[in-house]
Amino acid sequence: MNKITLMAALVGMSVSGWTHAATDVDKMSQLTIIPNHNPTLVRNFNPYLPGRLHTARDFIYEQLVIFNELKGNTPEFRLATDYHFSDDLKRITFDIREGVKWSDGTPFSAKDVAFTFNNLKKTPALDDRGVNKLIDKVTADGNTVTFYLTEINTNAAYEISLIPVVAEHVWSKVKDPTTFVNENPVGTGPFTEIPRFTPSLFLQCRNPNYWDNDNLDVDCLRVPQYNHNDQVLAALVNSEVDWGGSFVPDIESTYLKASKNHGYWYTAAGTQSFMFNFDNSDPVKREALNNVDFRRAFSMALDRQTVIDVANYGNGTLNDFASGLGYAFEAWSDKAVHKQYSPYMTYNPKDAKALLKKAGFVDRNGDGLVETPSGKTLTLEIQSPGGWTDFNNVVILAAEQLEAVGIDIKVRTPDFAVYNTNMQKAGYDIAFTNYFHGPTPHKYWSSAYHSKLQRGESMPRFAMHFWSDPKLDTLLDNFYKTDKRDEQITIAHQIQRMIAENQVTVPVISGSNFYQYNTQRFTGWWNKDNAKGRPMPWEGTPERLLHVLDLKPVI
Repeated sequence: MNKITLMAALVGMSVSGWTHAATDVDKMSQLTIIPNHNPTLVRNFNPYLPGRLHTARDFIYEQLVIFNELKGNTPEFRLATDYHFSDDLKRITFDIREGVKWSDGTPFSAKDVAFTFNNLKKTPALDDRGVNKLIDKVTADGNTVTFYLTEINTNAAYEISLIPVVAEHVWSKVKDPTTFVNENPVGTGPFTEIPRFTPSLFLQCRNPNYWDNDNLDVDCLRVPQYNHNDQVLAALVNSEVDWGGSFVPDIESTYLKASKNHGYWYTAAGTQSFMFNFDNSDPVKREALNNVDFRRAFSMALDRQTVIDVANYGNGTLNDFASGLGYAFEAWSDKAVHKQYSPYMTYNPKDAKALLKKAGFVDRNGDGLVETPSGKTLTLEIQSPGGWTDFNNVVILAAEQLEAVGIDIKVRTPDFAVYNTNMQKAGYDIAFTNYFHGPTPHKYWSSAYHSKLQRGESMPRFAMHFWSDPKLDTLLDNFYKTDKRDEQITIAHQIQRMIAENQVTVPVISGSNFYQYNTQRFTGWWNKDNAKGRPMPWEGTPERLLHVLDLKPVI
């Protein structure tokens, strides 16, 4: 079916589900994508709800601007064509693209943008990124939208752009948006129509009114249900998946050699760390976890390079920054601080044992395992999400290394939802987790250490160590109150020192962004020789929309 015939068919379809054109779906190009893992597929395209399908954002609800992080946060304009700050940095105005329509044919306008953000104010439970704290009010005037900020934040355009813009003529009629599952979405993005949906597979197909349809050659996203890495691995190796982003052990032999059409490209990702529960309800465990020398000895017991080589099959980069900064952000690092605390981030089991002894953690009963300074038996659990093979491997290997210096560790791999809840409710001992990798280190540091994100406000698994310091919060809050890089670097150095000297977490790896592709059915894939942006299919990678626009079906 050529594009002209397809578009004619699409225009004649009902918005509620392509009921009289289902036979045409199998003739369309279908890009098989795995944006996340699900135990079952639930038809929920509400882009704000926690249980949403991860093709709602970006593909149904397009962004105002896509900031290309691989290209130094270069703006790629989509629903907006430009933006600018006022001289006092307290207002930001977006110029809205003219001629855009919603998928039901209704014109898109600046009023939809203003409605979206005012609706978040009205229903704060939808505000999963905390943007309400950033915005005082929003006004629309012609084809411009102006955001009045509660405080200076030179990262405001980035944060605003991540919020899905919804249709006023649809959402103004929704009685309770916190329970609205939005089964038949109306969006501005490239794929808004749902001709097929089952608990194990759904198709999300071309928006007949998409403003950029001339540059779109993929007709449908085909999204199968997978629940863990092992299922995905089999599908990838058997060429059942076009676009994946999963951990693949020994990828050169297991995936690359399985077909000449297979390729992969791993870009730099965020920090992966062990996180301690400072608010543990068990006084024995709290005695250990709140002791900075215990945390440092824990860190020195870890052979990070072996973790990378064995548990991660060579994926990732050693992270020996006590602040978690990592070498991707070395330009932001105070070299003296890095050097001062690097001994605690270096594998040294002899010194780890000595530091434990100095802190009062000694083996009193001769079983090879240390007791607490108060003489209590100490056993700690480390949790990682079930099915996350790479994380589970890291934790198992780390437990062996920790036992070698006398720390008794038990490994737990609960379902991801349980893993998250455990952290949210301070019901864990130690967790292995990963963090966001943004255009500056602020995204990582703020999500990982700001006290406003503790007790489950919006990102439960990132800051749930329950360690806090008002001075650190102030530094994080001030980072984007200036647009001068030298001032931001000064703040970054202070943040780095505070986190490092307290060894709040134990960073291990700067991870890899997992991404696999198959050229059997589509060409135009991003890779190291076509490095146009971050290539992953996951939600949280807005550049994936630009990636789709570069793909073409193999004829």
